[in-house]
Amino acid sequence: MPNLLLAGAPGTGKTTSILCLASEMLGSQAKKAVLELNASDDRGINVIRDRIKSFAKEIISLPPGKHKIIILDEVDSMTTAAQQSLRRIMELYSDITRFALACNQSEKIIDALQSRCAIIRYLKLSDDQVLKRIVKICQMENIKYTDDGLETLTFIADGDLRKAVNCLQSTYAGLEVINKENVLNICDIPSPERIESLLKFCVNSEWKKAHDIAYDMIREGHTPFDVALTSSNVLRRYDLGSEAVQMEFLKIGAMACNTMASGLASVIQLDRLLADWCIAAKAFRTKC
Repeated sequence: MPNLLLAGAPGTGKTTSILCLASEMLGSQAKKAVLELNASDDRGINVIRDRIKSFAKEIISLPPGKHKIIILDEVDSMTTAAQQSLRRIMELYSDITRFALACNQSEKIIDALQSRCAIIRYLKLSDDQVLKRIVKICQMENIKYTDDGLETLTFIADGDLRKAVNCLQSTYAGLEVINKENVLNICDIPSPERIESLLKFCVNSEWKKAHDIAYDMIREGHTPFDVALTSSNVLRRYDLGSEAVQMEFLKIGAMACNTMASGLASVIQLDRLLADWCIAAKAFRTKC
C-alpha cells in the first residue's frame, strides 16, 4: 500500500474507505497498528512532532508486507508548517509506516505531500446513491417515511451522505415520521417550492415579487445565506427553459454564496443577488 491522499466533497466516504481498507489489511491487529486523528483532534505542529512521530517510529510485529497506518482527516485544515513537518516524518519512516490522508480541497495540500501520495479523487454522490442508502437505513431501523420526505432529505444532502443521515436522525428523534413537512421543520431550510417561485419571478425580471418571497422567508427565521444557498441548490435541478440563462444564474448564485460565506451574509447581498438574476434574465431576453 502506498501513502494515500483521498480528496473529495464532504460525506462521500473518504474516511470510511480508509478505515475499511485498514481493517481488511491488518485484521485483528488494526487496533494497535492504526492511529486515527480526525478534525476534532489537535493536529498542530507539536502533535505532528510528538504523537504522530512517536507512533510512526514505533516497532510493531506485523506480517511481511504490512505496515502501520496513520489516518489523518481534513488535512487541508492543517497549517503549512504542520504539513511540512508531516512530509519529513513520511520520508523517515516509510519502511514501517504508511499515511492515509483525507481532504476536501487538494489544492490546499502542499506539493511535497501530494508528490509522496497516490491521489484518489471522490466525486460527489448522486441523488440516487444517497436515496438508496437512506431507504436502506429506514428499512433496517423500521422508520416510517414518505417518498416526499426522502426526496427532501436527498435535496438537503446535495451529495453529502453524512448530512443526509444526520438530518434523518434529527427528524426521527424529534418527530419520528420522515415526511417533507417534518424534514423542512427540523432541518430548518427554506421550502424548495417557494424558492422555485422566487426564481420564476427573477426569470421574468420581477424583482419586487422575488424580494417579497425572500423577505417572507427571512421573517420566518431563515438567514439570507439560507435563502441564497437553497436557491443555488434548486437551480441545479430546476429547468429555466434556457441553458444559457441557467448557467448564468448558477454563476451569479455561486459568486453570491461565496461572498456571503466570507462573512457578508446580509440582506443587502441577497437583494443584490435577486437584482443580478433579474438583470441577467432581462439581458438574455433583449438579445433574443
